[in-house]
Amino acid sequence: MGLSTHVLDTVNGCPAVGMTVTLYRIREGQAEPVRTVVLNRDGRTDGPLYADGELLAGTYRLSFAVADYFRARGVDLPEPPFLDVVNLDFGVAHPEQHYHVPLLTSPWTYSTYRGS
Repeated sequence: MGLSTHVLDTVNGCPAVGMTVTLYRIREGQAEPVRTVVLNRDGRTDGPLYADGELLAGTYRLSFAVADYFRARGVDLPEPPFLDVVNLDFGVAHPEQHYHVPLLTSPWTYSTYRGS
């Protein structure tokens, strides 16, 4: 049923509008880029990262440009920032199911879960 994501900015209590996210497929230890998207006003992609029938079993990575996003929001970050790019590696065992991988983040922490 596909793959989707969204990001919530826990500092400002809002969707992470404008954050850049890159999806990779991991094969034989190598990360192969699939697509890069910019999150919309809801902190979501405009469509699924993989649509129905496109998602395959395997390992994937979502890379979230957290520091760039917070800098653009005017947050004064140290150099280097504590969190720059958050990489989430996850496995897809049942590609016929929907995989939703959200991120809740600030410049100092993040959490994720498998959503619906």
